[in-house]
Amino acid sequence: MRRLAFLLRPGWIALALVVIAFTYLCFMVLAPWQLGKNTRTSRENRQIEHSLNTPPVPLKTMLPQQDSSAADAQWRRVTATGHYLPDVQVLARLRVVEGDPAFEVLTPFVVDDGPTVLVDRGFVRPEGSHVPAIARPPVDTVTITARLRDSEPIAPGKDPFVRDAVQQVYSINTDQIAALTKVPLTGSYLQLVDNQPGGLGVIGIPHLDAGPFLSYGIQWISFGILAPIGLGYFVYSEIRVRRQEKQRVAATPVTVEEKLADRYGRRR
Repeated sequence: MRRLAFLLRPGWIALALVVIAFTYLCFMVLAPWQLGKNTRTSRENRQIEHSLNTPPVPLKTMLPQQDSSAADAQWRRVTATGHYLPDVQVLARLRVVEGDPAFEVLTPFVVDDGPTVLVDRGFVRPEGSHVPAIARPPVDTVTITARLRDSEPIAPGKDPFVRDAVQQVYSINTDQIAALTKVPLTGSYLQLVDNQPGGLGVIGIPHLDAGPFLSYGIQWISFGILAPIGLGYFVYSEIRVRRQEKQRVAATPVTVEEKLADRYGRRR
């Protein structure tokens, strides 16, 4: 126990606590965070690839009822026949499209013999900080082709407001927009592809890139493993140095004069 007594010194205790906290963060926070992002990105890439290689299907096969959502079919192309509600319009603000700021224009669409779904008609560029003139969607019955999108989480601390006589929101959350417009909406929304009735600037699909998240997650796991190993190595090195010092002192011959000086020195 005497050999390990140095571990109870404040410096070693502080170092051990730092290593324990760092290891906990690596395994419980940082690695799961990066691996979770990798899982979400990989899932989205698979959905995009599937949508590119699969012909469109009728919307009602994916969203049969008003309370339907299709989280497992995001980016899937669908077709729907119905009509827009041109007097109900919401803008998603602070969006970035092709590297520049934009508004995304959102309008409900009533599917014939089906649910009412929110349609992202595309984007327009702001004029300074103001909303530009936006073309109204057609009022007649039309058929549209679009991609299914998941409802976004509500941006914390960002309340909807009205500016330039247009309702504006910070995220495309169908529940929030349904409450604002008093129009029931499905859980998923639609994003128009190019050359569609009522379409504006086309919003492209993300690039199929898994990103560095998997490697980052593995790195944090590695750091979490190496940190306690490093602490163990320092402890082992300290014990070895102390043992060698003790052996060196024990092996050093003591003269009679040194013994007498030590003896009489203690008595004084």
